[in-house]
Amino acid sequence: MVPLEMENLTFAYDGRPVLRGVSLRLMPGEVLGLIGPNGAGKSTLIRLAAGFLRPGLGTVRLFGRPPSQWSPRELARHVALVPQGAYIPPTFTVWESVLLGRTPYLGFLGVPREADRAAARRALEWVGMAELTDRLIGELSGGERQRVLLARALAQEPRCLLLDEPTTHLDIHHQVAVLTLIRRMAMECGIAVLVVLHDLNLAATFADRLALIVDGTLVALGDPKDVLRRERLTAVYGDAVAVFPRPDNGGRPAILPRGV
Repeated sequence: MVPLEMENLTFAYDGRPVLRGVSLRLMPGEVLGLIGPNGAGKSTLIRLAAGFLRPGLGTVRLFGRPPSQWSPRELARHVALVPQGAYIPPTFTVWESVLLGRTPYLGFLGVPREADRAAARRALEWVGMAELTDRLIGELSGGERQRVLLARALAQEPRCLLLDEPTTHLDIHHQVAVLTLIRRMAMECGIAVLVVLHDLNLAATFADRLALIVDGTLVALGDPKDVLRRERLTAVYGDAVAVFPRPDNGGRPAILPRGV
């Protein structure tokens, strides 16, 4: 079963076109990176994939069904979303925040079972926050809060993971750690991952395929080596970047500021 299919998606805000005829397919175990300039429509595409928005034209199918045919509880057992700027109450502890990811599995009384607590513990260990379970969210750095959001999503045990800039506020060490974890979970657990990334080098390193969106249009889709070509990036970003193959990473492209 294909986790996510988008066909000919078109969407507008107040009559202003944001996406135009975008078609994508996300397979199990794949990390598909969404890249492009600010305002290109990447976050809107993520929200359409999650069922938070409905397309003006075209279709979205999650595991063969439109989002509208899933109950919120059922959908949350299959798909997890980490949006930009998600709010966590500052008086919640890290443990309480991550355990919220188990809400779709709780019974009538909402009492977590041992299986729920075990899933939350695993998620915290995956993101390197197991030692901070009693800390209040309001006491955490921006990067730590971002990792809590990811842990909450992983606690859902989804088959499809939608991430909008998951490395925001993270230093380079934790950026690499989080994306390495995401890639490992995709490979080992078969989770399908759609992730928005602004850093083209991180996208080139960790994504199996890239989708380049410019002004709401999908202009390139495929292997990072094919998408991140100098002439294409020059057309999108001007002469601001230069592209070189990385011999230490199978020839995947490295993108540098022009003149460096």
